[in-house]
Amino acid sequence: MAPGRRGALGAAAGDGDAPVSSSGNGGVGGTPLAPAPGEMAATVARVRSLVQRHSERFERSIPLIASENLLSPYAKELLISDFHSRYAEGLPGERYYEGNEQVDQVETLCLELARRLFRCSFADVRPTSGTVANLAVLKALTETGDLVGTSRLADGAHISSASFGAFGLRGVKPVYYAWDEERMTIDVARTREILRAVRPKLCLFGLSLFLFPMPIDELRPTLEEIGARGWYDGAHVAGLIAGGEFQDPLHEGCVVMSASTHKTLPGPQHGILLGQTDDPEVVKKLQGGAFPGVTSNHHLNAMAALAVSLAEHLEFGREYARRTVENAHALAQALHDRGFDVLGADLGFTRSHTIAVRVEREGGGEAVARKLADAGIVANKNLLPGDKSPKRPGGIRLGSPEVTRVGMGPKEMERVAELFDALLHRGRPTEEVVRDAAELKRGFTTLKYCFAAGEAAYRYYDLVGRPPA
Repeated sequence: MAPGRRGALGAAAGDGDAPVSSSGNGGVGGTPLAPAPGEMAATVARVRSLVQRHSERFERSIPLIASENLLSPYAKELLISDFHSRYAEGLPGERYYEGNEQVDQVETLCLELARRLFRCSFADVRPTSGTVANLAVLKALTETGDLVGTSRLADGAHISSASFGAFGLRGVKPVYYAWDEERMTIDVARTREILRAVRPKLCLFGLSLFLFPMPIDELRPTLEEIGARGWYDGAHVAGLIAGGEFQDPLHEGCVVMSASTHKTLPGPQHGILLGQTDDPEVVKKLQGGAFPGVTSNHHLNAMAALAVSLAEHLEFGREYARRTVENAHALAQALHDRGFDVLGADLGFTRSHTIAVRVEREGGGEAVARKLADAGIVANKNLLPGDKSPKRPGGIRLGSPEVTRVGMGPKEMERVAELFDALLHRGRPTEEVVRDAAELKRGFTTLKYCFAAGEAAYRYYDLVGRPPA
């Protein structure tokens, strides 16, 4: 929410409260003076209040961000454990710090669970995010100036493959695939010609707007012909891959898959590297890319939470992945039936958790996303093929991971589509849509598809039980 702008779900951040300010506290030469009595306690109380209001907001809202999900209670408790306070550089059994005996055991379990879940030979859970995992791959498998195949941002690629992202940081040069806008995937015939002509060293498959599987099998002979390795960014679809509901890139021709662990895989915000290779040199390079390449300590609390999340996905992931894809298709169909321009209509809209809607006639991606948020429906503006400006895109991206996690199904997706239609096509007042969104969400505020299912999904954990003083 923009500063000072009041939304339908509550006041803007500064409304009704004195702003936190250091005005008058600056000493000579910028040296800060002691805070006024009670000032810092009030600041802490203010931060806690804002986070609590955020939790309350999402408890009442329909969350449709494709890159977000909810953590299970058993994983969440590990984020505030003593693991948070410790360091463990290196691999289990090869640390640069003492006191890591239990850390080593947890990380070894985490690695075993990752290999089992993704049916692969190699895993590294030291990247601290999906983008850091991407940087680790680039550090391991490329040199400055190398050519790397990728999709364009407007075709759905992640910003890490842009010149202002990880590609630029590593100094590699993108080679763009030809794109089939009708099928929302790579144009295989034209891309074969590009790859043969340019011969990139590494070919990245994976998107941030990920509707359909990538044609890795079809392009694999060309990659082998030019000597390029295949790399898959599975950040968005890792949980679907693990659940058997999407493609299996490590068995279709990619030597490595990088991913974040908090989207369709409902774990902590962290990263992971996965591989299917018999080449020990590739494994060594990937491990070195992770550490010391792009990480030092790898957030041991998140690693422990990831171990729990991987175990839960082995237990519940197939059903969760199936329901997630089912809900995405149901929402896409319901929006299409109400006159929205949902991409991929001739192909069933999506085979993942994500749908893309062109909303230029409804006001454009930025305006529509803001209007939805003010009405209790959280989505994001998104570039679509043909768009020129990321600040003024023609589309929105919607995802089903979180609504599925709290137990919604196709019937609720119909009701969500009705809210879209009422707000964006029939001009229903925002405050009425807010009320109806909250009423729909009221029955879906507990977690599913995890151990301790039924626990409150949006609970704020008050650990101290008293205000700061």
